[in-house]
Amino acid sequence: MLTQKRADFLLFKQVIDLMLRKEHLTSKGLLDIVSLKASLNLGLPDVLKKAFPNIVPKDRPVVECNGIKSPHWLAGFADGESCFFVEKCVSKTHSSGYQVRLKFILSQDIRDVALLNLLNNYLNCGKVIVDSKGMSRYVVRKHSDIALTVIPLFAKYPLQSSKLADYKDFCEVAKIIDSKAHLTKEGLEHIDLIKSGMNRGRFS
Repeated sequence: MLTQKRADFLLFKQVIDLMLRKEHLTSKGLLDIVSLKASLNLGLPDVLKKAFPNIVPKDRPVVECNGIKSPHWLAGFADGESCFFVEKCVSKTHSSGYQVRLKFILSQDIRDVALLNLLNNYLNCGKVIVDSKGMSRYVVRKHSDIALTVIPLFAKYPLQSSKLADYKDFCEVAKIIDSKAHLTKEGLEHIDLIKSGMNRGRFS
């Protein structure tokens, strides 16, 4: 794991080690487990905060990523965390009245913004955006970057989840844009149809 989720795994492993030694059956062991849980994921729920008001969270392990070394890892990461998005918006500068563009997005909590910056360097395109809600996003929206980097990457290192279907639809819209058919009424209608069945629309 290259994200901060590795810290959660290491804390989780400490809990398992305590349980294997039967220490969870003792008062001290139970307190140690609650202290570990307080640092895991989103921390303690309210009911445990009330039950253990003086608990001190364990220190989270420090996780540092020195670089992305495998496109296979990147494909797996994208399987779980990415979005292939088709954006259509009103435009006064386009003869059809609409602009269509593609976006490849990888979202993470702000604590993993360093990893997204490494990803930005690895692919040498796109940019990292941090919002006011504590989320960071790696976004590729330039069409030449989509066509020359993003699409070839996942053609060579295929996605394994249902997101593969979104990728294929994404590629289909890219072909429509490349052929300039998105500037026609028929092309826009085709894109609308594809877009309606992507991502959450696929399961609605």
